[in-house]
Amino acid sequence: MIDIKLIRENPKKYHDGAIAKNLGVDIDKLLAVDKKLLAGKKQLQQIATEKNAIGKSIPKLSAEEKPEALAKLADLKSKEAASNEEVNALQPQYDDLMGKVPQPASPDVPYGEDDTENVKLRKWGTIREFDFTPKDHVELGLDLDIIDIERGVKLAGTRNYFLKGDGAMLHWAVLRFSMDFMIERGYTPMAVPLLMRDEAMRGTGYFPGSEEQTYQMERDGLNLVGTAEVPVTAYHSGELLKEDMLPIKSVAMSTCFRREAGAAGKDTRGLYRIHQFDKVEQVIIAKNSEEASIEYHKEILANSEGVMQAIGLPYQVVNVCTGDLGRGQVQKFDIEAWMPSRDSYGETHSASRFYDFQARRMNLRYKNSEKKNVFCHTLNNTVIASPRILIPILELNQNEDGSITIPQVLRKYLGGKELITKK
Repeated sequence: MIDIKLIRENPKKYHDGAIAKNLGVDIDKLLAVDKKLLAGKKQLQQIATEKNAIGKSIPKLSAEEKPEALAKLADLKSKEAASNEEVNALQPQYDDLMGKVPQPASPDVPYGEDDTENVKLRKWGTIREFDFTPKDHVELGLDLDIIDIERGVKLAGTRNYFLKGDGAMLHWAVLRFSMDFMIERGYTPMAVPLLMRDEAMRGTGYFPGSEEQTYQMERDGLNLVGTAEVPVTAYHSGELLKEDMLPIKSVAMSTCFRREAGAAGKDTRGLYRIHQFDKVEQVIIAKNSEEASIEYHKEILANSEGVMQAIGLPYQVVNVCTGDLGRGQVQKFDIEAWMPSRDSYGETHSASRFYDFQARRMNLRYKNSEKKNVFCHTLNNTVIASPRILIPILELNQNEDGSITIPQVLRKYLGGKELITKK
């Protein structure tokens, strides 16, 4: 959420920021509602002051003076009721409009309509050239009996799957390695609840906007999370932290659920776009400093690049354009791994910084050295997400005989095994 004072001071900035992100919000209407709401609240305050003054004066008035004072008090109560009715009608409109105002993108973010206009920053690793005809991850998984999509669909519908044997072990190995990697870097591990109330979804900026992508449990008023970002970021919501607690660096491994609404017919083969997956997520809650947030953004991106490099997966980093940014993101960098079956890079990580956008929505603050209550800054990034990351791991490490060479850093999690072979 944005500070309304900033919108009042520079409405054009937020109007243009919404257009750049392809997000519809009527800033003029917001300011009109805000003006009426302020006037209504001011009137209520004035009425309360007058009522209080009359109430204190009545015992001192003569019998002749009291009827006039009581009549005035009754008139004020009538005006108060009308003002309350107006304020109560305006407040939901104001809240709805404010909830839709996006955070303007950083000046470093390229202007663009969608992900086709994201800007490539750098590449790492060498793309493997095969001296045999390579298989895709589905063919490899079926031949090795480590992936079963047919039975996943039979039991749970489209975009579902089973991982079996060494496929399941490789999946867990990637996640465990990534957790160990982050813990070594000082991040506190967390096991989190996966069902969140609407307040947590709104606080982290997923509502409004991502309701169609979310599995909602209407009967219970809960939502299955699409990322551990939600519970980890909202963990301290509504709290006033001590400054010396910051930064708080956390890492969580969780199952994630996404409806993939509107993605019909897109990336339907294999494990790329699925409804359920597991992800290791890193979150930083920091002091209110843009300079520090930019440095933390570099840190969380470097953490994920470190994981990719350790596993040996070639990738590129892109600066995500305005039209591909979320409502609260100031800037986002994606990591895209090379996937032979796609003959291109595919997104595997997203590193985002929000400044105080999420913290305002969650009322997450700290008391600074000047004894002022200040909103925190938040950042998050994927450390690894599986089974999507199994696509490049399997395809890039396949051998001509159909076996898979297990990346060195993952072998200890598979009992020292070096190859996945056909049983």
